[in-house]
Amino acid sequence: MKTLILYASKYGATGEIAQRIAHKMPEATVCNISKDKLPALSQFDCIIIGSALYAGTIRKEAKEYIAQNTTELCKKKLGLFLSGSNANEENTSFTNNFSSDLLEAATATAFLGGIFDPEKVGFLGRFIMKKMTKQSGYINTISDDKINEFTGGLINEKR
Repeated sequence: MKTLILYASKYGATGEIAQRIAHKMPEATVCNISKDKLPALSQFDCIIIGSALYAGTIRKEAKEYIAQNTTELCKKKLGLFLSGSNANEENTSFTNNFSSDLLEAATATAFLGGIFDPEKVGFLGRFIMKKMTKQSGYINTISDDKINEFTGGLINEKR
């Protein structure tokens, strides 16, 4: 099963998650939506799209790519993942960021955690994170167990 993993990330955590997913998926190609030349979706059996969440919203480049390719994405085996350090965003993030058509088409969806590195975000990022989570130090909540569950659902699901 040829798999395309597309991700949108500002500081790199979503890219790290995409790479971890790629290690679990046979014949996976990983592309950063905003930086890489993207291959045609028709070349792949399975498409996985992931984005970091900022204030509950996926990255602009992910939103634009999905809007331009929704019809084709809905025809594929589809996985959607989100990353972020604020687990409180998990409950509503999918319905707030993806159309009902896309969510119905998705074989697997998962909030896979994230990384907050105060060295990468600057003063404003540290201030916002401290206000939202009451934490200001380095946080890594990426869950290998959730990644395994997410990829297992895609590998084992027939479409």
